[in-house]
Amino acid sequence: MWNTIIIDPMMNLLLWIYSILWHNFGLAIIVFTILIRLVTHPLTVQQLKGSQAMADLQKSKKFQELQKKYKDDKEKLQQETIKLYQELGINPLASCLPTIIQFPIMIGLYQAIMWLMSVTPGQLLNFVRHIYPFINASSLIPINNRFLWMDLAQPERVNIFGVGIPVLAILVVITTYMQSKMMTPPSTSPGNQGAAMAQSMTLMMPLFMGYIAYLYSSGLALYFLIGNIIYMVQYAAMGKLNWRAMLPKFLLRT
Repeated sequence: MWNTIIIDPMMNLLLWIYSILWHNFGLAIIVFTILIRLVTHPLTVQQLKGSQAMADLQKSKKFQELQKKYKDDKEKLQQETIKLYQELGINPLASCLPTIIQFPIMIGLYQAIMWLMSVTPGQLLNFVRHIYPFINASSLIPINNRFLWMDLAQPERVNIFGVGIPVLAILVVITTYMQSKMMTPPSTSPGNQGAAMAQSMTLMMPLFMGYIAYLYSSGLALYFLIGNIIYMVQYAAMGKLNWRAMLPKFLLRT
């Protein structure tokens, strides 16, 4: 079921894009990422609007009054905050949906890349069984896995003075951090539990994504990086981009 619904369509779409882009697998991944972002664009807009609504709510006088009134009663504060969400039609979980959807795409893409990079006869035989009839597999295999300085089937490193620097992983950390800052509304109550959890996620998610980009194939890291850049472009297109909000505080002090 997983192969039929997730991996097979991804793998065949990548193959088709690869076939029309001069057998350049790196370009195929970039175009694939753009297509995924276009398909999920309505969800992304919903996510961005939800984040903005949460930011506006936390700046509102009514919300700040609730914070002061129930500052010593966390349970009552939570109940009243939920009522306020319902009153204003805000779903605090709406901004999480696109992120949740990205996880099966991420796992499926990694597996699809590994299948496409098959080298042994047994792997190739298994791979060919999953190719759709309208794709001329014989003209596409073996896949050209070179893109710029990278082997897309292997973790990316740039050798500088004998040290392998994971450039893509570093860029993934930076852009994921910027994306997380976009998604996390500024808190008017930095000391509360929700604000602490949001701050923790803003730091942990970039490190987690960077770790995956460091450990697994550079094709997956390329998908992360391009996806983050497109997300920021979508955010900017809505007129919501605030560079100061995305930069770490210590940089703003300098």
